[in-house]
Parts: sequence; C-alpha cells; structure tokens
Amino acid sequence: MKRSFLGLILSLGLVGAIHLDVSAQSKGVHGRVKTKDGAPIESATVTIMGLGKSTSTSSDGSFQFSNLSDGTYTIRIKSIGNTIAEQIVTVKDGKASAVNIAMNISESQLEQVEVLGYNSHNNQKVHIGKAGIIDKDLPQSVQIINEQVIADQQVNRLSDALKNANGVALGANRGGVNENFYARGYSLGANNIFKNGIRTNNSASIEASTLESIEILKGSAALLYGGVSGGAVINMVTKKPKFNYGGEVSFRTGSYDFYKPTVDVYGPLSKTVAFRLIGTYENAKSFRDVVENKRTYVNPSLLIKASEKTEIEINGDYMKANNTPDFGIGTIDGKIDQSIGRKRFLNTVWAFNDTEQANFQTALNHKFNDNWKLNIALGAQSYNRDYFGAERVQIQANGDLNIALNKTRSKEITMNQQVNLTGKFYTAGIKHTILVGADADQSDVKNFAFKISDKGNVVGVDGKTKVYDLINIYQPGGERTDIPDASFKNSTRTDIYRSGVFVQDLIELSEKFKVLAGVRYTYQKTPESRIIDNQGNHTLTENKPAGPKIDKAWSPKFGLIYQPISSSSIFVTYASNFEANSGYDREYRSLGPSIIDQYEFGVKNEFMNGRLTANASVYRIKNNRFAQAIISEDGTIKDALMKEFTGETASDGVELDLRGQLAEGLNIIAGYSYNFRRYTKTSEMGNAEGERQVGSTPHTANGTIFYTLQNGSLKGLKLGFSSFYTGRRNAGWNNTKANIRDGVNRLISVSPFTTIDFSAGYTYKNWSILGKLSNITNAFNYYIHENYSVNPIPPRSFMATLSYKFEKR
Repeated sequence: MKRSFLGLILSLGLVGAIHLDVSAQSKGVHGRVKTKDGAPIESATVTIMGLGKSTSTSSDGSFQFSNLSDGTYTIRIKSIGNTIAEQIVTVKDGKASAVNIAMNISESQLEQVEVLGYNSHNNQKVHIGKAGIIDKDLPQSVQIINEQVIADQQVNRLSDALKNANGVALGANRGGVNENFYARGYSLGANNIFKNGIRTNNSASIEASTLESIEILKGSAALLYGGVSGGAVINMVTKKPKFNYGGEVSFRTGSYDFYKPTVDVYGPLSKTVAFRLIGTYENAKSFRDVVENKRTYVNPSLLIKASEKTEIEINGDYMKANNTPDFGIGTIDGKIDQSIGRKRFLNTVWAFNDTEQANFQTALNHKFNDNWKLNIALGAQSYNRDYFGAERVQIQANGDLNIALNKTRSKEITMNQQVNLTGKFYTAGIKHTILVGADADQSDVKNFAFKISDKGNVVGVDGKTKVYDLINIYQPGGERTDIPDASFKNSTRTDIYRSGVFVQDLIELSEKFKVLAGVRYTYQKTPESRIIDNQGNHTLTENKPAGPKIDKAWSPKFGLIYQPISSSSIFVTYASNFEANSGYDREYRSLGPSIIDQYEFGVKNEFMNGRLTANASVYRIKNNRFAQAIISEDGTIKDALMKEFTGETASDGVELDLRGQLAEGLNIIAGYSYNFRRYTKTSEMGNAEGERQVGSTPHTANGTIFYTLQNGSLKGLKLGFSSFYTGRRNAGWNNTKANIRDGVNRLISVSPFTTIDFSAGYTYKNWSILGKLSNITNAFNYYIHENYSVNPIPPRSFMATLSYKFEKR
C-alpha cells in the first residue's frame, strides 16, 4: 500500500512522535509540522475545519492562515485524505495561543493503513511543473495517475494507465510495435514523453513496472519543455530508493500464455547511500495469430545524500524487446471489413521487430536554504531497432493483397542537460515564486536501408510490380514462408540540436489573486542529412535550400488565478508553442516555425475536506500560420515542399475530471472530454475546411470505482470496475477540396466503443492476489493509424497478479 509523504519520512527511519507547533500571528495562525527528530514534513495538508480553508506545508514544514476572526478552530493535519492529528486553537484579539501536538505513530502502524487512494492532487506539488508550486496554483489542467491506480488496474504499459486521463486517446502506431497518443487533437509524437523530467523515447512501448506516478500537463508546455506539440506533455516519475530494507516479488499471468515475474528490492548501502533494483521479464502470445512479445527490463537506481542540503539521484534502465510487427487487418478498398475478424494475421510469419533501449539519468538537488533550490539533471539514451517484414495492409476490393517487404535499422543517441533554479522572495510585500531554467538536448539518428534479394519475382496486383508475395485474404493458405536475403544499401544520418532558456514567476498579489507569467526562447538547429553508401562514401542529401535548418521561437505564458476560498481555484491562461515546418518558401528559404496560440479557462475544486476533487476546463488552440503547399496558376501543386503560411487550424474542447476517496477504502476516478480539431482556412486545393482531423477523437470518457473492505472477516477484499469509452472518430486521410469536388471520400468513420473491466482481489498480511476480467462485454473495435494499420482491440481476457511484500523495520 502506498504511503503518504509522511509515511516516506517515517520509512527513512524518522520513526516516533510527530509535532505540530502553532504560534501566534496577527489575525491568523501559522505553524510548522515536523518529525520527532526535527525534520520538516513537506506537503502535509492542513485544514481549518468548518471554514473549508486548506493549505499545504512548505519545504520547511511551515504553513499559515491569515485574516481569521476571533473564535475557536479545529486544525487538522492529514496526508492524502487521512487524518494524522487534530488540535483546537483559540484566536483572541487576532492572535492564537501557542499549541504543541505530539502523536506517536510507529512505522508498523502506518503500514497497515492505506493512505493513498485516488485522492486529490490539487494541493500537491507536481514534478511536471518544475517550479515546486502546488497544482491549484498552476493555471493549467493537470492530471496524475498514481501508484495505487497503476496497481489496482494491473497496468503493464503506459497506454493502460493513460486510459484514465480524460482527453488523451490512444492511436495505434505503424505495425503495432509501439504506442502513440493524442491529446486535445494533437499527436504527442516523439518529443512530449518525459521520464523524471527528461525527454525519453517511447518507441518500444514503455514499461510500467517501475512507475510511481504519471503526470499529464495539458495544453501548451513550451515554456518549460521547448519544442513540444500543444496537446499535453507526459512525465513518468519512477520509484525511488529507500533507506530501509524492503521490496516486492510478484508474478502476473493471464490469457494467451501471458506471464510476467517482477522483483523490486530496495534498502540502504550505507547511512548516506540507498539503492533500488527493479527487474522484470515478460513473455506473451496474442489473440492475433502468430503475434508474440518478449521483453526483458531492469531498472537500478541510487540515492546519495551528499550532505544535509544536497542529494544526488542516479537512475538507469535497460530494455530488450522482441515483437512481431502487426499492421492488423488493414482496409479493403478504403473501408474496414469486420468480417475478417480479430485473429487474422497479414504480415509474413517470420516478420520481426527487435529493439534495445538504455537510459541513464542523474540529478543533483541542492537546497541553499528554505527558499532557494537548484536542480541539475543530465540524461543519455540509446535506442536501436531492427525491423524486417511487410508493411501497409491496403487490400483490393476482391481481397488481393501485395506483401511488399521492407527491412530497416535505426540507431539513435540522445543527450539531455538542464538546470533549474527555484526561489521565493518578497517585493513590496508581494510574494514571488520564481523559476529560471536552461536546457539543451542533442540527437543523432541513423537510419539504415537495405536491398532485398527476392528470387520469387511474384507479380503484384497491378500486373507489373514485383513483390514478395500476392495473397487473397478470403482464400488463406499457400503463403510464402522463406526469408529472402537483405544486404546493406546505405544509411542516412540526421542530427538535431535544441537549446532554450526560460523564466517564470508566480506572483501572489493577495491571498486570493495570483499571476503566473513567463517566457522562453528556443533555438533549434537541424544540419543537412548525410548519406553513407555501402562503400563508405559520404554525400549530403539534396536539400533545398542547402545548409542547416534553423528555427527560433519565443514562447510566452500568462495566467490569472482567483481563489475565492482555499478549496477552489479559477484560472484563465494564454500560452503559445511552436511547431517546426519542413519545406521552403518561393525563394527557397527554409520555412520558420508555426506559432500556435492557446487559451484555457478552468476551475479546480476540492470537496469533503480534500477527499474529492472536481476540475473542469475549456480551451481553444489556434494555428494562424499553418503552412500549405503553394498552388500554381493552373490549380496544380508543382512542388509539394514549396509552401506558404496561408492556412489556419483550430482545436476546441472541454475536459471534466472527478476523483477522490469518498470513504475509507472507497476510491473513484471519472472523466469526460470533448475535442473538435479542424482546418478553418486552407488553399484552393487544400484540405476541406470544417472537417474533423484524422487522429482527433471527439468524445472520450472513463470511470473507475474500487472498494476495499476495512473491517470484518472479509477485511482486505477488494472489488472494482473500470470503464473506458472512445467515441466515433475519423480514420483514413482528410479530404481535400479536390476530393469533395470529384465526389471522393477518403475518410473512414469508425464506430464508438466501450470496454468494461472487473477486478477482484484479497490482501492478507504481506500477501495479495488481484484478478481482472477485461472487456467483459467482448466489444469489437479498432485502434487505427491512417488506413493501412488497423489493429483490433483485445477481446475478453483475464489477468491475475500474486505478490508478496516484505520490509525490515
């Protein structure tokens, strides 16, 4: 069971009494929460009962309430919705009498209490915000999927967890070998996924066994993270070392011969060094014929307390994954034929996709004093992929399908560096929380092409082109199974260099009015790609214009925050991000970036003394510099790379989020989102205006409820339901005005679907078992990438996890 921050403090050996010191302050109360040893407890929630006023303790454990009328108040100290201590305080003549609370809690007692739940994060600091300010002071939508949710739903992949994030939709990537996500109508792509604040490659389907939480920052995050798309950024926070011995051993098994053992151990190596080691192996077949998956993953980490004010975190991981590439059922004459069924595999039986990925991260956190902190983080990542098989399942009306082979290899090395300085100070009585930062990353990508030797010389569907094989999906059997030779042809090297500096300030004009303002400058350089042939000769690609491509952009952000009561926050925000463009203008100059404006209005609320949160937001994202191909006077496009900034797009939406711990052991999550992204202005032969863009999902919804019995003979029994809804959406390609003129429709309308999961489990002492029946209605639908990678969703299936937790006290 997950522990609150207080639990973490105790598990580090600070076991004993908790003290609350409350002293007098003009027209209010202030105090400090600390352990018996005098260490401050950060992020504890302090509430004045009956007034609905809440706050969180700062890094030194302090809190304060201002402008209290004379009277008697009950102050409650709690962590994640669970009471820790209460004390009555009397305010007279604007001053409160000094109070001291001592409450003895042992580590073993704390271990027996579940204190996490699916509770509020509105009063918690979020890593993704970088500045160390709490969620309700961020004028932007934030969602956190915590460790309890990950455990309850037996999450294996990042996509499993993100079903709980409203407004985030899963879009199948080519071949089904990795995951792609859309938020607010925008693909998150390769730049929007981070691990511990450092950009990471998600091309191998991210392993979830090491994740403590997943943070989603909606809308523009360019101020903090540079060249990211405008939908959202995702930061995965990994499990950290601890200074007491413990761990967990688990075995997960399920349908289609799925099995996954996992080992997680942690403890001290000395008084100043702690470790954690997580390792897992996964082996699984699939409801799809031929498809199978094997993964090995290991994640070691160290925590070094270099001094009282300095900590160093070192984190590494390595993953080897062998997947069968699967483009699903494809389309027949541009349409989806459900009669093909879920199981039919249309790649070669020997196709493979092998990946290896390694990460190294180190972060230094130094506390100058209670107000100023420094973070320096470095990251390095390598990614290798070897692919051989068929691609693009596009079937003719009579069922004929070309099996055209492709072999590729890719190698990517990425380096990241960042420095963040946070501070708190006052000017003329106004409090500032400032963040100053700089970051840079360098990426070196090599793509290898191969010449495939095919002695079969099979003629394809056009009667001319030679392909590896020609099959008919309605007449299975007789497919080729031999593996042709493939020889190295050439490699293309593409580098990219990014750097940026930014400043952000949260200005507290009063207890109720706050302003967050900041700006970032980003510089991005992409040198000309270089081609190396099989003889070792180097040449530059024939780019127009020649030379490196340079992108520069300013990314401002301005937000107003109004908090009429401590449990409610209302905000309005303007921010911008940029999107790099390929191609060139009429004078063969590289196109600059598109600047995308975002506007958001939202409300963040807490109820039931923080046990329940209800957040809502509405937004508009506008690109007034959408680059379009230039149309010549005869109405044709002579050069697809010659473009001009004459187009516009817009994305509007609504998001609702409800979550909390309604009672002890009763946890809920619910969310709904609506999005409409479309072209609003295009050229004469450009995309159809007003048509919903492919990749955007208009309606998504999610709901989860889990209840764990707290008393009686069935204490420890857990029951839960989760439901996920994906609305009707467009696949295929967006139509052009020429398509509409000619009566051609390239869109594929995909029906909505809902999946429902049921979970049941039991915990007794250190042992627990949890089972899940997924998609209990056996809903049949698809995840889609354009119209050639159409992957059926999994049918009804079962999964169970047996685990044993141990800890030395």
